[in-house]
Amino acid sequence: MAKGLQGLWTMLLLFCAIQELGSWAMHTAVEGPGLGEPGDPALLAGGRVKRGWVWNQFFVVEEYTGTEPLYVGKIHSDSDEGDGSIKYTISGEGAGTIFLIDEITGDIHATERLDREQKTFYTLRAQARDRQTDQLLEPESEFIIKVQDINDSEPRFLEGPYIGSVAELSPIGTSVMQVMASDADDPTYGSSARVVYSVLEGEQHFTVDSKTGVIRTAVADLDRETQDRYEVVIRATDMAGQLGGLSGSTTVTIVVTDVNDNPPRFPQKMYQFSIVETAPVGTAIGRVKAEDSDVGENTDMTYQVKDEEGVEMFKVTTDSNTQEAVITVQKPLDYESKKVHTVVVEALNKFVDPRFVDLGTFRDQTIVRVSVLDVDEPPEFRPPSNLMEVQEDAHVGSVVGVVTALDPDTANHPVRYAIDRSTDAERIFDIDAKTGAIVTGKVLDRETAGWHNITVLAMEADNHSQVSRASLRIRILDVNDNPPELATPYEAAVCEDAKPGQLIQTISVVDRDEPQGGHRFYFTLAPEGTSNHHFSLLDIQDNTAAVHTQRVGFNRQEQDVYLLPILVVDSGPPALSSTGTLTIRVCGCDSNGAIQSCNSTAYVVSASLSPGALIALLVCVLILVVLVLLILTLKRHHKSHLTSEDDEDMRDNVIKYNDEGGGEQDTEAYDMSALRSLYDFSEIKAGDGGGGPGEGGPGRNPASELHALPQWVQSPDLDFSVFRDYICRKVEQADEDLSVPPYDSFQTYAFEGSDSPVPSLSSINTWSSGSEQDFSYLGGWGPRFRQLAALYAGRRGEEDSEES
Repeated sequence: MAKGLQGLWTMLLLFCAIQELGSWAMHTAVEGPGLGEPGDPALLAGGRVKRGWVWNQFFVVEEYTGTEPLYVGKIHSDSDEGDGSIKYTISGEGAGTIFLIDEITGDIHATERLDREQKTFYTLRAQARDRQTDQLLEPESEFIIKVQDINDSEPRFLEGPYIGSVAELSPIGTSVMQVMASDADDPTYGSSARVVYSVLEGEQHFTVDSKTGVIRTAVADLDRETQDRYEVVIRATDMAGQLGGLSGSTTVTIVVTDVNDNPPRFPQKMYQFSIVETAPVGTAIGRVKAEDSDVGENTDMTYQVKDEEGVEMFKVTTDSNTQEAVITVQKPLDYESKKVHTVVVEALNKFVDPRFVDLGTFRDQTIVRVSVLDVDEPPEFRPPSNLMEVQEDAHVGSVVGVVTALDPDTANHPVRYAIDRSTDAERIFDIDAKTGAIVTGKVLDRETAGWHNITVLAMEADNHSQVSRASLRIRILDVNDNPPELATPYEAAVCEDAKPGQLIQTISVVDRDEPQGGHRFYFTLAPEGTSNHHFSLLDIQDNTAAVHTQRVGFNRQEQDVYLLPILVVDSGPPALSSTGTLTIRVCGCDSNGAIQSCNSTAYVVSASLSPGALIALLVCVLILVVLVLLILTLKRHHKSHLTSEDDEDMRDNVIKYNDEGGGEQDTEAYDMSALRSLYDFSEIKAGDGGGGPGEGGPGRNPASELHALPQWVQSPDLDFSVFRDYICRKVEQADEDLSVPPYDSFQTYAFEGSDSPVPSLSSINTWSSGSEQDFSYLGGWGPRFRQLAALYAGRRGEEDSEES
């Protein structure tokens, strides 16, 4: 306490001394270069210039809390005689607001509370003016007011909160991290900004350097498995830690990271699993896991089987996701052979830290007992040989071989055998259901099928669902049952001027048999060809023979074809033979021996025609084909343009109307006279001498013909001979012309016939006038004809009135 009071008194005395020094300095003459004007009375005789402004820097304490304005300092001009004729003014930063000046005395006061952390100094300008004339008495001069620091800001950790880490079991003094606090006070003045660090909480495990802020471990037995993080409170104090200094604190979270200091451990020393004996290879039996207190990659493990029996029967793999040991079957299990298997499984860390090997072995073992469960298994084939052989000449019912299957179960049930008929659909083989003897069911032929693949079934006698299958390959052994034959029906040619000993043809043979020692064939002329003195046969001893001429020249006029019988014998056993015939033709040849002509057409064509002749022949054939096509085309074109010799073709007089009329109200849309001119039967009748004015003759009223609704009535005296004759002529022309297709000549004529249920409404060529017709029947045809009936009924009334 006494030490703190002593420091406070020291600061107050220092402040008072500074204030006195400032006041004293304002009245002290400062030497300098000539700042006055030439001839100024202020110039002294000794050449020494006396400056008009006399002051030094001003200081003001920050955070002043008094009620009166704080005195900063005084400005004074040596031309001031104290009579108040000089007016002092200031301008610049804070002038008139923060800082005020007495115009008469020049005293400057601070009216506001200042904070050095916000602004450290203020720059102002001072002026001395004549109060009466407001003229500058001295040149304007600049001065500075500095804000003097006090310890009013505590240290702050600007980068917090802090999180650091350190590995467990680190030695004492291991650096964890560094913290740093900043103080806003003036570091150049006093100890206000001098910061020291200390630990408030967590000093049992960590320390901090008082100057640098580096946090270090204080113990060597940090154990992540016991405590994986610590909360440490660090305090920073200014004034170098002296009494009265300000302080700030922060919390540092220190995470203890893991190292591989814990070995894997199995929770149990023995595990038991069971599995059926029929489980296929690769089936998972179970999982075991060793526990490790470490985390991350330090818990990665590998498992292995340590005992020889377990290595042979079982396999252990590591699940990378769960770090479990997966035990699977590596070889087929057999309950009858061994009911229980014991496996030793070892777990060890994948990554071992050599710094901690002295803590103990980083591996652990456990025993896994696997119990094999008995199941009813199908029979097993023994031995598993799948190849049998049989001669192709074996009789039906001959034994090919015997298959054997046994029930592996303890009960040893009897076994029955069968053949899967999907593999032997032709039933070439049979099997004895009890003994498993395979016998032939049909005659064998190696040349047809040299191999047979069948599937044999073995099943328990009292449980046919327990079935085993075995693939059996039966090879058919060859016997010499096919005689050799000539490879092809050989044909040879010999020139008429051939010399003796000339090679004509080389003969080879084929044999469907395949003897184990290979083929060996013998050639000779057949007995019926021994009297031949024209050709000789030479056995070349390589399964081929050569035919040579034996006389000088041949005459094809005497004999153009020779048939040479050749006997071929194989090596057996037994030896088989066949006779083939070689056809030899006598041909004419040129001087070089090239065949020119033979009695066969094929030889003549091939020998007599040169490539140029063949090309000329092809060109001629092509020209003939083009001419035939051209003639056919012209003939068809000519027939398509034939016209009828008869000018009375009614197809030339057909008039087509493709537009639609205006309905019942339109009576002027068509010129009906064009149609009447074509089929004017009234003129025909008049020409025949019949009809008068009242019967449609020339004296008929045109108005009544135009507006009357005619009704077709066939007259018994109509003559249709014109149309009948025309149609008959067309039929005769079509029948006589046999070179054209039967074109249809169907025409539509403008009369309906005699038996139409509805009378005609046409006004063309009618032989009755309007006065002779009764239109009352139109009313019975429906609403559509009522208007038409009314129209013609009105016309008839008008005609009657005109006649009257």
